[in-house]
Amino acid sequence: MDNIFNSLLKKYGKQGWWPLSKGFLYTKHHNGNPACDKDRFEIMVGAVLTQNTSWLNVEKAILNLNKAKLLDAGKIKKADVKKIASLIKPAGYYNQKAERLKIIAEYFLKNKNVFLKNAKELREELLKVKGIGNETADSIVLYAFEKPSFVVDAYTRRIFSRLRICNEKDKYEEIQSAFEKALPSDVSLFKEYHALIVEHAKRHCKKKPSCEGCVLRKKCAYCSSL
Repeated sequence: MDNIFNSLLKKYGKQGWWPLSKGFLYTKHHNGNPACDKDRFEIMVGAVLTQNTSWLNVEKAILNLNKAKLLDAGKIKKADVKKIASLIKPAGYYNQKAERLKIIAEYFLKNKNVFLKNAKELREELLKVKGIGNETADSIVLYAFEKPSFVVDAYTRRIFSRLRICNEKDKYEEIQSAFEKALPSDVSLFKEYHALIVEHAKRHCKKKPSCEGCVLRKKCAYCSSL
């Protein structure tokens, strides 16, 4: 696994995920680590909004929340769900996601002791929150609270099944466990690896792959069959 990480890092450089808004704009490069509760809550919001949509759409929704001065757990909790829904419309499933944002806002406000929990405890707790599944929980654990929990998304499944390291239909926990056993339990490494996977999938390992210039081409079952 580490040789793949090194190949991707050499090709694309550090990604610095998770991206954070600065007022009404996103910087061209991602902003990195959360510095305060506001940043941590914004990451939680992003993790929910990115379900079943692209990050570009999430950015639009978050900027709308910023403009309305609602990107705050206390304000989201008090806000009318219809108003939230109208602001996050670009992210899709906006009525459902608006309700989920209110739920995570309440969770965030009630659980100020999350920093005392380890990654496993926090993950298990988050999975009990309505609307939070494996990928969303791991994104929050890793990026918002900076505890080692490897994020497995559709890109991870696609790339590593083509590399014959896993099967695309393997259970989430099986793929996650394979990464966590193969890699040092390091927050920075887990963040960077996930971000590089996303970048590689967007550039090359698409549903219909673009193999020209792919740094993993020699290892890839799909490319070797061409």
